[in-house]
Amino acid sequence: MMRTKFQMGWLMVAFDLPVVEDKDRKAATKFRSSLLDLGYMMLQESIYIRNCVSIEKYKADLKKVKDMSPCKGAITAFYLTDKQWENAVNITLSEPLKGRTIKAGQKNPDQLTFW
Repeated sequence: MMRTKFQMGWLMVAFDLPVVEDKDRKAATKFRSSLLDLGYMMLQESIYIRNCVSIEKYKADLKKVKDMSPCKGAITAFYLTDKQWENAVNITLSEPLKGRTIKAGQKNPDQLTFW
């Protein structure tokens, strides 16, 4: 079996979910909460990101996102290498929300670089 080289990186999930109807708003809120529960960090209101240390972790995380996705709306997942992420530029006019957020290009927290 041929093995491909996997570069540690980031799985970014961007979405545009309907929130006009009550049931759609609840589904969107559940999706956001589920991403946070899985260890994703909020980059923007509808962009979440998490570190992937192996191809297996990447595939497992992508499957979880697919499985928990609401029926309506648009969800796109991107894979960024660590180098691509480090080259991201943060252009902001205000402070980000407190809590489980991350700024573009921010280095891995120490516990993530351990892997």
